[in-house]
Amino acid sequence: MDDSRINSINQIEKIIKVEEASKEINFSFKSRKEKYCWLEQKLTQFQYFRLRKKDKSFVREYLAMITKLSVSQLTILIGRKKKYGRIFIDNANCNKFSRIYTPEDIALLIDTDKARNCLSGPATKNILFQEYKIFSRREYEKISQISVSHLYNLRKTRQYQSHTVFWQKTKPISHNQIGERRKPDPQGRPGFIRVDTVHQGDLDKEKGVYHINLVDEVTQWEIIACVPQISEYYLLPILKEVLRAYPFLIINFHSDNGSEYINKVVAELLNELLIGQTKSRPRHSNDNGLVETKNGSIVRKWMGRNFIHKNYATLINNFYQDCFNIYLNYHRPCGFATDYIDSKGKIKKKYDVYMRPYEKLRSLPSAETFLKPGITFELLDKIAYEKSDNEFAALVQKAKVELFNKFNKKNHLPIQLLTSPVSCLSVD
Repeated sequence: MDDSRINSINQIEKIIKVEEASKEINFSFKSRKEKYCWLEQKLTQFQYFRLRKKDKSFVREYLAMITKLSVSQLTILIGRKKKYGRIFIDNANCNKFSRIYTPEDIALLIDTDKARNCLSGPATKNILFQEYKIFSRREYEKISQISVSHLYNLRKTRQYQSHTVFWQKTKPISHNQIGERRKPDPQGRPGFIRVDTVHQGDLDKEKGVYHINLVDEVTQWEIIACVPQISEYYLLPILKEVLRAYPFLIINFHSDNGSEYINKVVAELLNELLIGQTKSRPRHSNDNGLVETKNGSIVRKWMGRNFIHKNYATLINNFYQDCFNIYLNYHRPCGFATDYIDSKGKIKKKYDVYMRPYEKLRSLPSAETFLKPGITFELLDKIAYEKSDNEFAALVQKAKVELFNKFNKKNHLPIQLLTSPVSCLSVD
């Protein structure tokens, strides 16, 4: 490069402040050695170490602009010039570790994260281990042994990042005698359900679809449904269906204080099914924290936050029932906390166990006693192990793409399609 015309601090200041002047200089170096030689020459030419602080800042900014070096890199090189009198390439022999995980292993990690929308490190490690250990997929042998910390390192690599480039307020109810204000106490038993509603936005004063999210507190067994609007006509049959879909007996139904669940219709349904009803206490935001966490990590992550017209509720509900709920409960690991007491006597939670909800259900003492009549673990095993976790996740991603492609059409689906889920989930 030729910058021989620049030989004063005033010229440097002009280049920095006037963008057009900087374009006149051809910034290019053939090698790092040439760049370092030019840098050493300029420090000597402008007598950098004798300059005032203000002039030094101009020179540093000019050098950074030409060499494209970061502030920290430039500081190291200038320090090297001051200490040794010259700038040289440091060829010190550093300890280097052999590369364990090949591009093929990283590709398996990429496919896993794409299929699952990038779960946490411990959950992903659990999936990779299951692919090799349970489903005997030999290609996962090496990557299944990866540590969680190094898994995050692989996610920062160029190969990974180049291939991996989702609300209506609830109405408060005061002085309502429906439901008991308390936090449920399952005592290790499944069947204590937390429920919440997720609204898919408004557009031009029109409401989007509503997602009904139900999560069991002990096993994290999660079932999601979708309705075009919150009303007795749609909500009651959907609740009947999702409560029937759980493989174990439902003991308790817990929600916040929204009127969609704290009303006589829902209370009568729960009484009919012999299910207790509780609601969150004032100033206890964690009473319904589990399902609210799932709203973000599951519903929002997969369905986004953009408006979806209510005419698509049928398609979304079919997607949930056909494959997504199966994926959540049989193929997606969840974190389970272990309680321990710290030095101050406070109870702390450490999420050190990752299991699928079905695995958690099977691991409970006397698990068979919690199942509904006619349901056995042999029947559930056929669902759980028909496909590997990653294979089923890929099918869910494909179904999601097909679903969202239908959202992108200009015209909404005819309203008559909404009769299909209501007819099949109608009140008995």
